[in-house]
Amino acid sequence: MMTEGMFDNYFLPGIWITVQVTLYSAALAAAVAFLVGTLRTSRLWIVRFLAGCYFEIFRGMSALVLMFWLVFSVPLMLRWQFVPLYAGVLALGLTYGAYGSEVVRGALAAVPTAQREAGVALGFTRLQRLRRIELPQAWPEMLPTFNNLLIELMKGTAMVSTIMVADLTYAGNLVRIGSNDSAPVYTLLLVLYFVFAFVLTRGMRVLERHAKAGVGQAPPRGRRRLGRLALREDAGEGTGALTAGGAAR
Repeated sequence: MMTEGMFDNYFLPGIWITVQVTLYSAALAAAVAFLVGTLRTSRLWIVRFLAGCYFEIFRGMSALVLMFWLVFSVPLMLRWQFVPLYAGVLALGLTYGAYGSEVVRGALAAVPTAQREAGVALGFTRLQRLRRIELPQAWPEMLPTFNNLLIELMKGTAMVSTIMVADLTYAGNLVRIGSNDSAPVYTLLLVLYFVFAFVLTRGMRVLERHAKAGVGQAPPRGRRRLGRLALREDAGEGTGALTAGGAAR
């Protein structure tokens, strides 16, 4: 039967490992996505070709099989052993980075041509146009899809349990074997992964609101409330003025 000691000794360390894998692989995926996605908009065909090759190759790969290849095949070929945790992070980061690069490319392509031409007229270099004009406008459009990718990546961290990384799923399997209670263990795993997904979603939505506010699309919630209060105060002052005017008459 599952006890409190099992949760403290197995689930809590597993949660910490899952958090680490999610953070590290998400950081790697974001770096890859912005690099490859930006290179796919280059004017040089060779740069676009190489970035496109990366996108097609890693988009078509299975992250799980890539983990197995890094852990079991690379040592045989190169005589060098990957730490399983880093192999999982690398496989997830490279794979989901390929998915994210298409999001970046599409968002950059959606920036109006007039905005780019304005940057050229101002004498901006390609890097300056990207940093000052294109990315600030494309960033809010990327966030909803990035949110979905981040949730998928977090759930995909369960695959690292197959290469002996003691994440949340691995810990749950150990507890199931030790307690012989499948239903409570897997129900708890479902709840914990849902909580992780909910927290990540709320955080990404806050980031999305602030990103849109930065380009004038929507104010943050706090400013919206202040604006409503200001409108109410103005309306109250206007009503008071009308009442005073009526009394004077």
